[in-house]
Amino acid sequence: MTQTDRFVRAALVVAAVLASAALWWPAPAQAARIKEVASIQGVRSNQLVGYGLVVGLDGTGDQTTSAPFATQSLLALLQQMGVTAPNSSSIQLKNLATVMVTAQLPAFAQPGQTIDVNVSSLANAKSLRGGTLVSTPLKGADGQIYAMAQGNLIIGGAGASASGSKVQINTLASGRIPEGATVERAVATPINQGDTIQLDLNSSDFATASEVVRVINNRMGSGTADALDGRAVRVRMPASADSRVNFMAEIENLDVRQFVPAAKVVINARTGSIVMNQAVTIAACAVAHGSLSVTISTTPSVSQPGPFAKVGQTTVTEKSDITITQQPGSLVQMAPGTKLADVVKALNSLGATPQDLLAILQAMKSAGALTAELEVI
Repeated sequence: MTQTDRFVRAALVVAAVLASAALWWPAPAQAARIKEVASIQGVRSNQLVGYGLVVGLDGTGDQTTSAPFATQSLLALLQQMGVTAPNSSSIQLKNLATVMVTAQLPAFAQPGQTIDVNVSSLANAKSLRGGTLVSTPLKGADGQIYAMAQGNLIIGGAGASASGSKVQINTLASGRIPEGATVERAVATPINQGDTIQLDLNSSDFATASEVVRVINNRMGSGTADALDGRAVRVRMPASADSRVNFMAEIENLDVRQFVPAAKVVINARTGSIVMNQAVTIAACAVAHGSLSVTISTTPSVSQPGPFAKVGQTTVTEKSDITITQQPGSLVQMAPGTKLADVVKALNSLGATPQDLLAILQAMKSAGALTAELEVI
């Protein structure tokens, strides 16, 4: 074999090894950006709410006998327009519905911009399909008007009824108006106020707070950021507004390492669901599982006198059968450091139901074998 052949063969071997390395070499941990683990304090959306009227319904509006405030709202609206109703008691409304209007005012929203609104029936209207929302002021928590809503509703449901039968898909008592509100007032944000801003982490973690400070200082200079606690990071900002926007755009896209969170198990007692993170482990323990069921069945029986008896009456008696069934318990021994996912898999193989798992996990926590925070929702 010539030297050239040896070189070619060696090159092929190296290429094969490098190609297969993608299959067995562990991939680097995925880093998250600062915008995904933290938010700017004070830069958030605000909830708006208002009370309004939907008109133009096809006889599916509020019933005035059960919702008298619908008539009062209509009279107040007509009075603002210079119309006076002679007798309010004689008004029978079928094409009008009282509604609550809600919206989210996003951060940095400016006057003239439009936002989506949700409209929900307040009384006993059967359907809002085909209705139009009359101009409705939307107020914030401070009582000030921040937007005005008006427009035609879009209803996602459908329904029909005839001869006592009714078919309905989704709900007809709520709808949505895309871009149905116009912003009238802006909400001040702290990004242009003061010399610093505060980054609030999505979850309290000292390691993540320290990592955010390190990344910002390495990029923007020492002393730019400092951690206040395990959740808040203070960042010193440039003077001009334009420089602050560029500064925050660069900071938000900096990569930070993801640390393993604190061990936690979340249990939903209503649905029996269990969610755990990767840090949950258990100490050495033994788990026994068994079940005891009691079944009571009642069968009615009739006792009556003979065909020619002159006395006696027919009576109904009940016969009850009680059965107790106990399944043999199974003992499972867990080694120290075992992942909780393996424990759940083993208990499932024994036939443990979700409710059984709830009781077993709570017992393991009480015994000190479960090294995790247990939260029941």
